[in-house]
Amino acid sequence: MKKRILSVLFAFVILLSLAFISAATCNLDVSMINQDPYPAIPGDYVKVVFQIDGVENPECGKISFELLEQYPLIFDPTLNPITTIDAGAYHKDYSSFLIAPYKVRLDENALDGDTPIEIQYKTGFNQAYISKQFNLNVKDSRADFEVYIKEYDPVTKEITFEILNTAKSDVQSLTLEIPKQKNIVIKGSNVNIVGDLDSNDYTTASFEAVPSTGEITIKVTYTDTINQRRYLEKTVTFEPEYFQDRTNGKQKVSTWLYLFWILLIFVVVRYFYTRHKRKKKLKEKRK
Repeated sequence: MKKRILSVLFAFVILLSLAFISAATCNLDVSMINQDPYPAIPGDYVKVVFQIDGVENPECGKISFELLEQYPLIFDPTLNPITTIDAGAYHKDYSSFLIAPYKVRLDENALDGDTPIEIQYKTGFNQAYISKQFNLNVKDSRADFEVYIKEYDPVTKEITFEILNTAKSDVQSLTLEIPKQKNIVIKGSNVNIVGDLDSNDYTTASFEAVPSTGEITIKVTYTDTINQRRYLEKTVTFEPEYFQDRTNGKQKVSTWLYLFWILLIFVVVRYFYTRHKRKKKLKEKRK
């Protein structure tokens, strides 16, 4: 009886020792090999790719890898953050590592700079999770603008918009487009290429158009500091009475200028006509 008990204990010790030896020989190495875009933009999606080396070792047993949903990461409901494989059975592309890609959204209030994100993994022989952190680079490269109607001339049908870059970053290839809508009819091109615009600087863009009272939608497109093309829509309100006094004043000036030139021409013509008549009378007297 004692011999049987000793045999069982001896077998248990042997199995336990083998388990510890196997666990010790399972050595996984996790690294984050890609972030797209770089830097990540608050409120937008970012793709992060992890590489797990050592999965070819069958002594690792069943491997479970997980990206944790912690600030500033936000997961879609359809995303499964856990990846599981059986070590030693992974032979895709004959690689000795596992690639785990994730497409997640970044919190819109995420701060600029390196922000830690966390993963955890465990093996079949080690039920305790091992955690590791990586840095996600964040920078808000988006711009924002304030758009106003600066001037409208009903005679020339020219409407001028003023646009101010209120963001901290400069933009390139700024373009203003007025889509088809009921409150404004564009004559000619509905796109105006403005060019580059620095932070806290402003510029203007003019269109030939016939606007009506109400809201006008403007599409603003630009290239940000990480060379991504972005767009946003802005709404301005056209109130014709704001421009009527200025327009009437211009018309009055134009009318008085027109009358002045007519009067000046009349005086000049009258002068030369009178002079000519006097000379003609003097010639007749001399005869």
